[in-house]
Amino acid sequence: MTDSAATTDTTDRNVLKLGIPAGSLQESTAALFRQAGYNIRFSSRSYYPSIDDPEIECLLIRAQEMARYVEQGILDAGITGHDWVLETQADVMEICEMVFSKVSRRKVRWVLAVPEESDINSVADLAGKRIATEAVGLTRNFLAENGVEATVEFSWGATEVKPPKLADAIVEVTETGSSLRANKLRILETVIESSTRLIANNDAAADDWKRTKLNNIALMLQSCLDAEDKAGLMMNVRRADLPTILDKLPALQQPTISSLSDPDWVAVNTILDDNTVRTIIPALKAAGARGIVEYPINKIID
Repeated sequence: MTDSAATTDTTDRNVLKLGIPAGSLQESTAALFRQAGYNIRFSSRSYYPSIDDPEIECLLIRAQEMARYVEQGILDAGITGHDWVLETQADVMEICEMVFSKVSRRKVRWVLAVPEESDINSVADLAGKRIATEAVGLTRNFLAENGVEATVEFSWGATEVKPPKLADAIVEVTETGSSLRANKLRILETVIESSTRLIANNDAAADDWKRTKLNNIALMLQSCLDAEDKAGLMMNVRRADLPTILDKLPALQQPTISSLSDPDWVAVNTILDDNTVRTIIPALKAAGARGIVEYPINKIID
């Protein structure tokens, strides 16, 4: 069966057509889905990744185009940046925000940058200048909000190398700013902050089955992101030492305390930030906790 045939045989079953972002977000998206329990596999010869859920049909699409295809109903839903929803002005529903990117679990920024030696020191100084960017719409809106008229040109890539010969300034997406610094550029302003979103076609979101499916996917994906940088701790504590232990113990909500066969001891179970574990465990041991066990947290669902 060809890829085309495999993706059109949906007449006898409910199927959610889901866009997976190709390119920089592809592997991080697949990793998040795997953590959530969905196994996505890519083939170098196909734009139709396989997934171990017969109710989901995946298609690889560039994040820049995702919102447009979701708006048109070619896809029921997709994963893309909020920046590309704004750039394409697509009329879609955002199901949930998922703060992750290609290298980190944080938002990205579209920034206005100029060469280090440039005499441009403010947005006002861009009047009459040439700006290169992939996000033409976002940049024009930003300039309009600041009352500045400038020439905005679409950049097909390698935007950082265009100043000063091909452009006076650029608007480029960054997570750390390292690429901009490497190309001797300095940031003037943040144009917009953006994060990854699960978006849906409006008709798909109005369909009971598809909306329930999307909400379930969103729940599982978000539970994995909420579990990032969290760890579980369980320990045995003498009842007499319990007030001291609880005073030292940060918790996601409240620690769980369970009775043991020995009435003088209880078991304490809690979830906390994993970067505090290295300092908390010695303090807990010194306060009388015993049998301390740290364990990983894969999902957190409130």
